[in-house]
Amino acid sequence: RHIVRNSAENFAEVSLELGGKSPFIVFDDADIESAVNGSVAGIFAASGQSCVAGSRVYLHEDIADDFLARMVKIAQGIRIGDPQAEETEMGPLCTQGQLDHITRQVALAQEEGGTVLVGGQRPEGLAGLYFQPTIIDCPRNDLTIVDTELFGPVLAVQRFRTEEEALALANDTVHGLAAGIFTRNNARALRMSKRIKAGIVWVNTYRAISPIAEFGGMKNSGYGRESGFQALWDFTRPKTVWMNMSEDPIASPFQPR
Repeated sequence: RHIVRNSAENFAEVSLELGGKSPFIVFDDADIESAVNGSVAGIFAASGQSCVAGSRVYLHEDIADDFLARMVKIAQGIRIGDPQAEETEMGPLCTQGQLDHITRQVALAQEEGGTVLVGGQRPEGLAGLYFQPTIIDCPRNDLTIVDTELFGPVLAVQRFRTEEEALALANDTVHGLAAGIFTRNNARALRMSKRIKAGIVWVNTYRAISPIAEFGGMKNSGYGRESGFQALWDFTRPKTVWMNMSEDPIASPFQPR
């Protein structure tokens, strides 16, 4: 908002790619192993320091327990440490402020009724800005952590029963950068992709990117696009040139014809 206000002084055009709190929706017909691996990559890669991190997972109630058991097991086994060490699988956060923010939000989530299934604190005996891979079971969508971008390895989880319920939960956010959908039903995937308010939607995959595909969000996740043909228009200015190719003189507009 500061950038947009300041741009008014010189009429600068602005393209903003801002934060996200991306929903990751898993239906009961999904390939669970694939969905779990996609979710792990979506939230724990780069220690969760990704604008498109799949930090809100919505699970169909019929597969939720199985999904969470698998994901908790993976999270417990992630090796945290020096990013330059060969054996390290997850490194530190960028700043002390970031670590403090995450610590406060995890504590608040528990005060509001959330249950930490794994992680939830700094690893013992490891100096540095580290935080454990964390999964929090959230009983309601109005918990503060559900729509607060943490930029860290913290996942908020809820359950749903119907497609309409999953859609409502996914769109109940001020953000709109990305979303993930895991289902074998292509018709459902297309319906959800169209109705989810996000600039990027992945179906049965996550975090796939390409310089030929537009990247950007809706709502508080910004406007404008990076990459793709849309970005060419964002960063260029059209010029219109009219040329009279005739050698005849221009007729006087005041001479009767």
